[in-house]
Amino acid sequence: MLRKNVGTIDRALRILLGLALLAGFFLNRDGAYSWLYLIGVVPLVTGLMSSCPLYAIFGLSTCPRKT
Repeated sequence: MLRKNVGTIDRALRILLGLALLAGFFLNRDGAYSWLYLIGVVPLVTGLMSSCPLYAIFGLSTCPRKT
């Protein structure tokens, strides 16, 4: 299981961005490059899981530190 490394604000922004991109896909299906909106799945999933594999690779975290 991936370690939680996405903070609250980062998580909310990822979910909003993912939903907005997916909404763009469903509202603009006839566009030439509408399939690019499906990239919204990535921020949506990472936001819902509170874990970003790219953050893990680079050793980043937006979670507050536990004391």
